[in-house]
Amino acid sequence: MAAEAGLRERKKQKTRQAIFDTARRLFGERRFEDVTVAEIARAADVSEVTVFNYFPTKEDLFYGGMQFFEEDLLEAVRSRPRGESAIRAFRRRLLQGTEALGSKERVAAITQAGDTVAASPSLVAREREIVERYTQRLAELLAADTRSEPGDVEPMAAAAAMMGAHRAMVDYVRRRVSAGRKGPALVEDARAQIRRGFARLERGLDDYAAKR
Repeated sequence: MAAEAGLRERKKQKTRQAIFDTARRLFGERRFEDVTVAEIARAADVSEVTVFNYFPTKEDLFYGGMQFFEEDLLEAVRSRPRGESAIRAFRRRLLQGTEALGSKERVAAITQAGDTVAASPSLVAREREIVERYTQRLAELLAADTRSEPGDVEPMAAAAAMMGAHRAMVDYVRRRVSAGRKGPALVEDARAQIRRGFARLERGLDDYAAKR
């Protein structure tokens, strides 16, 4: 039974990735507003219902990659080894994520995404909603780990600080790419900024939510 469940999950992940890859290709070929969900479904060889099962809105299709990474950040915190604080696990995953910035494909995707978002108020709003949702989920994870009382401000404050630094890094990288930074120089620049930004936060959060 466990093997069958694992197989189903892998098939679902494969389908989700295929839909996202198809949507990203079509968004790269034409304006976001000009691509329909029906067209994405046809190109991915699935039904529109299937697309919406994985991505409730067209904006979610655009931000599929972002949401995959946010899930990875939560998992890094959730599965951190005993004795490691939440912020160190969070920073570690961010630093790992900078490796992809060295590729030409990633820089091209950042440039394209930045231009598309700037021209779409609905995408700007959706990005804000996604950040708020994952900040809340991180706060809930921290609250559970620290056995905080319901409504305690501390987990939300910690989550907001970590996610705020993360999103500041996203904006920073977008600006550097727009300015022409790329390759190993971009990777090292991003890593330096993460280390500097999180060193500041760690002075207050380094012993918070250390894994027991």
